[in-house]
Amino acid sequence: MTAPSRERLEGDRVVLPDHAAFVEAAAGKIATALARVVQARGRCSVALAGGATPRPVYACLARGPLVGQVGWEQIDLYFTDERCVPPDDPGSNYRMVAESLLSGVPGLVARTHRMQGERLDRDAAASDYERVLPARLDLMLLGVGPDGHTASLFPRSPALDERVRRVVAVRGP
Repeated sequence: MTAPSRERLEGDRVVLPDHAAFVEAAAGKIATALARVVQARGRCSVALAGGATPRPVYACLARGPLVGQVGWEQIDLYFTDERCVPPDDPGSNYRMVAESLLSGVPGLVARTHRMQGERLDRDAAASDYERVLPARLDLMLLGVGPDGHTASLFPRSPALDERVRRVVAVRGP
C-alpha cells in the first residue's frame, strides 16, 4: 500500500495543502524534468525565473535527496529576467539564485550565464545576453508578478510587440 498523494488534480490545476507542499512538489517536478532532459540529450539548458516565489524551490533543489537526482554537471543555467542592479544587490535575481541554488551545487556557478543588468547601456547588455543564449532552451521556469508581468514583460509594455529579438531591455513597468 502506498501513502496517499499530498496533491490533488482539479482540471489543469494541482491543489496542495500548504506552501511547504508547493515547494516540495515544484522542486520535485523540476528535478524530474531536468533529469529527463539530461538522460535524453546529455545536456540541459534551463532559464530560471526571478522574484521571491522560486527562492525556496531553488533551495529545495540544492539540498536533500533532490540535489543527487539531477546531473548538475550537464546543466547550464540562464535567466528569464534580471533587474538593472549589480549581481550582489539584494534585488538581483542572480543573487537570489546564487544564495538559494548555486551555493548548494558545486561547480554550477561556472555553468551559470547571468544577464549584466547593471550595465548603463541596457540595449547593449540585452544584445550581448541574446548572443549567450543557446538556440534552444530545454526548460523555462516562469512566474507571474502581482501586476501580471512575467519575465520582465509588463502589461502594455512596448517590449510585448517585439517579434525579432529574444532579449530586450525593458524600461519601467
